[in-house]
Amino acid sequence: MIHSPNDDSARRKILSIEALACEISLWQAQGKKVVHCHGVFDPMHIGHIRHFAAARNFGDILIVTVTPDRFVNKGPHRPVFPEDLRAEAIAALETVNFVAVNRWPTAIETIQTLKPDVFVKGSEFRGGKDLTGAIALEENAVTSVGGRLEFTDDMTFSASHLVNRHLSVFPQEVSDYLADFSVRYQTGGILKFLDQSRTLKVLVVGETVIDDYQYVEAIGKSSKEPTLVVKSLSSDRFAGGAAAVSNHVAGFCDRVALHSILGEVNSEEDFIRSCLKKNVEPSFLYRQRSPTIVKRRFIEQYFYSKLFEVYELNDELPTGNESAAWTSSLAGRLSEFDVVIVVDSGHGFLTQEMIDLLCRESRFLAVNTQSNAGNLGYHVISNYPRADFVCIAENEMRLESRDRRSDLRPMMEDVSRRLNCPRVVVTRGKKGCSTYRSGEGHVDIPAFASNVVDRIGAGDAFLSITSLCAAQDAPLEVLGFIGNVVGAQAVATVGNKSSIERIPLSRHIEHLLK
Repeated sequence: MIHSPNDDSARRKILSIEALACEISLWQAQGKKVVHCHGVFDPMHIGHIRHFAAARNFGDILIVTVTPDRFVNKGPHRPVFPEDLRAEAIAALETVNFVAVNRWPTAIETIQTLKPDVFVKGSEFRGGKDLTGAIALEENAVTSVGGRLEFTDDMTFSASHLVNRHLSVFPQEVSDYLADFSVRYQTGGILKFLDQSRTLKVLVVGETVIDDYQYVEAIGKSSKEPTLVVKSLSSDRFAGGAAAVSNHVAGFCDRVALHSILGEVNSEEDFIRSCLKKNVEPSFLYRQRSPTIVKRRFIEQYFYSKLFEVYELNDELPTGNESAAWTSSLAGRLSEFDVVIVVDSGHGFLTQEMIDLLCRESRFLAVNTQSNAGNLGYHVISNYPRADFVCIAENEMRLESRDRRSDLRPMMEDVSRRLNCPRVVVTRGKKGCSTYRSGEGHVDIPAFASNVVDRIGAGDAFLSITSLCAAQDAPLEVLGFIGNVVGAQAVATVGNKSSIERIPLSRHIEHLLK
């Protein structure tokens, strides 16, 4: 029997984890055997219903815990239903005695708290088939509390397949592309480029930037001048630029080095070091009479509209002594690394002397030359005489070619030829990305973003992960596909608040292709 989701009897079956633990101890004291199922269950379907029915046969009481929204790693467009509705739908099943929304990313802590007699997973997890490796940890957890792991053997369905085919958030042309792409490329063949990145030794070179977000409320116009007046509400800061790229890469590679510059004045070094992951080895230079670069954005909080920006930086030409010292600090280091990623923000750190050294001695060189308000029109990719992988935005490619409207393809071919660069990718925002490889031609990949919160940092995230794929000679369409999935995750969060991680990215890719 299935109760109406609005039935009070169904709602009364939803408890907190703590209340559920108390209930379980009472049942077990009466000799009842408690069975525990755990998952996302989004959306719930016949496979889940049969799974619960089969699991109930392992004991007397069936409890189900639901992964909370914040830990659902199936892409920014998931879950389809929020945690309270998912719990309510499961509670409407007569088979299920009680439901709770979990508090942790996996069931491990939940099992240790609830102490079930049997923990049950579906047959698709038999043999430890789990990208996260959680099954083995969950089995250890249930064994440690005196229980056991079991599997059901009824028919299975993919909730992600159902969502992709019938509840897709994408336009039809994107859904059609994903269906076609999944036929031509196997998921395992795509994910291997992420898994194999672990052994790459990577050096990130570029300016570290502090992204300062000032959230305000617009309260009106000044009574004496035509000036917008805002009230300060809150603020947040993130390590951006080369530091952000280092953190993205560190989610995939065991060894990452950062070679960057800070200001001698207000260096903010302690803050920046605190933002870096443990496997990032920073090496900082210091520019005299200069602050560490800060890009401060004033944002109207209610609509999340950026009002204006303020830069703190010294954009004067570095002295000859500074340029020589910076170049010397890199000399002899580049051959240690499999991949060198250059994040050139165009604020003076990457002098021509340094660029020549990077182009000459890097074993694999990936380059992005960023166009921003501080360098618009003066900073282009042709500053680099050589690269193995170029990744720039469409406006940056058009600035390079001095062409606002023509087809991008000849421009990409021209850059590839002049830089002797076999791989060129142009990111195009909501249009996805365009890729070119000399000798193979062009492939366009659509965007997969369904939830755009903030585009700041998305290009850096794209560059970070695609550089690792390019260094492994991944097919350019696969590289562009992975980059667009990375972009979809990056624009779903504020600035560089969080970095791209291997397991959530891999799960996102898996679920897109089901």
